[in-house]
Amino acid sequence: MAAKAAGVLTKDIVSQLRSKFYAEPRNLQAQNVCSRLDPLEACISRKTIQATNHVYQHKIETEGKPVTNQKNSGRCWLFATLNVIRVPFIKQHNLEEFEFSQNYLFFWDKIERSNYFLHNIVKTAKRGDALDSRTVNFLLQDPIPDGGQWDMVLNLINRYGLMPKICYPESFCCENSSRLNALLKSKLREYAQTLRTLVDNKATDEQINERILEQMTVVYRIVGICLGVPPETFTWEYYDKSKNYQSVGPITGPEFYEKYVKPYFDVNDKVCLVTDPRTTNPFGKIYTVDCLGNVVGGRPTIYNNQPPELLMKLCAESIKNNEPVWFGCEVSKRFSGKAGIEDIEVHDYQLMFGTDIQLGLSKADRLLYGESSMTHAMVFTAVSYDKDGKISKFRVENSWGEDRGDKGYLVLTSEWFNEFVFEAVIDKKLVPADVLDVFKQDPIVLPAWDPMGTLAQ
Repeated sequence: MAAKAAGVLTKDIVSQLRSKFYAEPRNLQAQNVCSRLDPLEACISRKTIQATNHVYQHKIETEGKPVTNQKNSGRCWLFATLNVIRVPFIKQHNLEEFEFSQNYLFFWDKIERSNYFLHNIVKTAKRGDALDSRTVNFLLQDPIPDGGQWDMVLNLINRYGLMPKICYPESFCCENSSRLNALLKSKLREYAQTLRTLVDNKATDEQINERILEQMTVVYRIVGICLGVPPETFTWEYYDKSKNYQSVGPITGPEFYEKYVKPYFDVNDKVCLVTDPRTTNPFGKIYTVDCLGNVVGGRPTIYNNQPPELLMKLCAESIKNNEPVWFGCEVSKRFSGKAGIEDIEVHDYQLMFGTDIQLGLSKADRLLYGESSMTHAMVFTAVSYDKDGKISKFRVENSWGEDRGDKGYLVLTSEWFNEFVFEAVIDKKLVPADVLDVFKQDPIVLPAWDPMGTLAQ
């Protein structure tokens, strides 16, 4: 008779598991609750909810209006950027409320990102990466994601400028991006096969670039049909706070940014600091990720790795300097969506399930084991300190509409910051000289699939 394989869940073992479950009366109560309610909502700690408020000691002078909504798309990195930029813009132009066109940057990202993907396919083919290599497989898995990083939006603004939302409004496919992405993914994978075949057949660079140009003509057509083609020039008409009629234009996107935005917010004055606690990636070093970017010839995605305490301190100093802060985090962990609370105590998994969840690993191990990564970008607009002078919490402007938290704003504790915040964008003038000097180093290249390359959506 053949020996039983090790690890088989035999009838006896299953019976033991069942008996142990029913031996704990609290499991029956928990089962009754979670059979009728969302398990995460059932784990919400009332004690934490009661102890939390949306009042802060230091708040930027004026928060942008209206609260924005990215809807069913992964454009948070664009929304967060434009929400930060509009704060000084609204003040300088005496506006009640204002939105830059998120669709405008989204359009150009889809165009540039498609071109970047096609050139990455050529690059990896030329350097000998096999079709079934991990890098090529990673690129083909999602050729045209919605998400992005700070350096990517910097590339778009430096090249294409900005535009008021009223001059290039939302469309179905930017608010519900899955349909457009499905169309582009299909074509880009098809084009990847064509390009790898050209490289295998020793085609010249000129022949390859001519083919990419042909492919990009089709990509532009698809994106233009789904999102609408942005106007080359526009005229922005508006009323200021005093109800006076104003008009700007005709003007191009780059001209609008250079003349009306850049004097008050220059994206090139900001630097992206990250906090990656893995022992393989020491603090005080600079990193980049293979094949990560969105604009051929643009700025590479660069990470200056620093301790979380420094990021938190600089975020607070920026707010007290009346400057909101773009930051990236893993938004879904220990998050009460309805109450708008990011707090490691907001869920009591131990009470409900008899075990801790989401914090069973260190932050470094969560990155190593695929349990954590930066998934969402938002904006800090206020900060508070405890009686000992330590940072206690931040106010967060999100881009999910007004239905969550304090009319669209969240509260985020310092403990949560340490566990789930991964990057922040700070003005150079607030960053210590020795930290800025790190950018002078040659970057250490992480593989394309490294969790630090995860895109905010």
